Amino acid sequence: MRIGLLTEGGYPYVGGEGGVWCDRLVRGLDRHEFDVYAFSTGQAQEDAGWLPLPPQVARVRTAPLWAAEEDGVVHGRRARRRFTEHYGELAAALCHAAEPGTAEKPGTAEADRFTNALHGLAELARDEGGLVAALRSEQAVRALERACRAPGARRTAREARVPDLLTVADHLERALRPLSLDWYEEDGLGAVDLCHAASGGIAVLPGLLARHFFGVPLLVTEYGVRLRTHYLTRPDASPAVRSLLAAFHGLLTAETYRAASYLVPGNAHARRWQERCGADRAKLRTIHPGLDATPFTRVGEDRPEGREKGAEREHAGPHTLVWIGRVEPAKDLVSLLHAFAEVRAAEPGTRLRIVGRPSGPEGEAYLGHCRALAAQLFPDEADGPHAVGRNPVTFEELGGPGAETIADVHAGGTVTVLSSVVEGFPVGLIEAMFCGRATVSTDVGAVVEVIGGTGLVVPPRNPRALAEACVSLLRDPERRARLGAAARARALELFSVEQNVAAFHALYLETVARTPVRRPVLDGAGDPQPFAAPAEAHVPGHWTGPTPRAVPTWAVETPEPVTETVR
Repeated sequence: MRIGLLTEGGYPYVGGEGGVWCDRLVRGLDRHEFDVYAFSTGQAQEDAGWLPLPPQVARVRTAPLWAAEEDGVVHGRRARRRFTEHYGELAAALCHAAEPGTAEKPGTAEADRFTNALHGLAELARDEGGLVAALRSEQAVRALERACRAPGARRTAREARVPDLLTVADHLERALRPLSLDWYEEDGLGAVDLCHAASGGIAVLPGLLARHFFGVPLLVTEYGVRLRTHYLTRPDASPAVRSLLAAFHGLLTAETYRAASYLVPGNAHARRWQERCGADRAKLRTIHPGLDATPFTRVGEDRPEGREKGAEREHAGPHTLVWIGRVEPAKDLVSLLHAFAEVRAAEPGTRLRIVGRPSGPEGEAYLGHCRALAAQLFPDEADGPHAVGRNPVTFEELGGPGAETIADVHAGGTVTVLSSVVEGFPVGLIEAMFCGRATVSTDVGAVVEVIGGTGLVVPPRNPRALAEACVSLLRDPERRARLGAAARARALELFSVEQNVAAFHALYLETVARTPVRRPVLDGAGDPQPFAAPAEAHVPGHWTGPTPRAVPTWAVETPEPVTETVR
């Protein structure tokens, strides 16, 4: 099977978002062939280079989303008329779409209008060689203005002023750059058996066009729902700008969810957001991210008694709480420090290790604030008048003394703590589970789905609850050992690389098996068999897709279980 892997700011670039799981997926499916179509997000990312690619990656084609060079294409009168018509239809769909944040979903008329306009622009770009100059032209701004002033346009669209129109037109130009690429040829995306978009948003556009031009099935993975992110961005923009851009990304998401053969959320939290954004439940297949458990095998298979004795020897204390992650306000280390003050009062001698680097300038400032708070809450303690005191809270970075690897940090700890107020899929928590550690976490994001019943979960921003949970585990070694063993077994079953690769392999086969034959079927002599694929297989309709499963009306609103397993 030949897979077209579509990425934005990720694989194959070094350090790209989602690059690690894409690399593991490609290496795990060595029986298939991959063509990677990647968008870069900046010059620094391109300068950093690519990850080492395995042999099954046949070719890589890249394009920058952060810059677009003039292609020299000059449209004639007929092409300009076609562009004005299609761009105007797309703008009209944005101006008439439902207001973001309301219960009303995009209507069929607006969705069809948006889709037809998108396909029309793609066909124009294919015929004429590109749309770079047209999307930047005054013609595009005037078409957007006419749509905003037309009867029936939303109030926020009618209130758009010239600076608002220029801002929206500039955003649309960057978002529609993939339409001008030369990827949509028979020997390009037309040659793959399946397109797999590693995220939603702009990365899906090549897959939508491959489906439109060649009938290639599309699979979309979302570990974080992009539409939700777009709703939360540009808080300082005018209402008109926010409304029009939200309408664009809402309609693009609706078309993605409609056209995709399957949608693959990485957890139940993302799945619920996809359903809220209009995804068909019958298309959803949850596949958890796959992590490599090998670096944690030694610690995970070691006896708990030996680990705790080692921790006592290394830290000269009966217990050690461990926190690992990026230092930033969303991790709420302030609540953790206040909770540790109560833990220290209940269990004297307990230590707290905060291991991680700050995330950007904001993280640096937050780390300084946390250091000052720790010094205030825990003045240096000494055993006697001639001894040197030592603060029970240490701030460290991986690779330093006593913190060589993540597994080493967990090996020297008694309980792992997560104190976040915002969290997506908690990878650090899974690493602790691989190490067989008992955990205390806040109830945010996909934490409950990951932990299941193998750890303690408390409300966020509640230092007292966090402290009580930590103390209860510190005082009960048998419970810690029992929870740690259950956590490791759960992580190996649900979050390993092997389960991730096997689940995607099965979904690839299922998707292609349900797709009508696109290439001529030949007999043994090499002659075409004209009736090998029935004619109705090429006609859009409900009979060409998966048979919908009957769902009783009483079960439609039934909440899904928090923890899901891959089917």
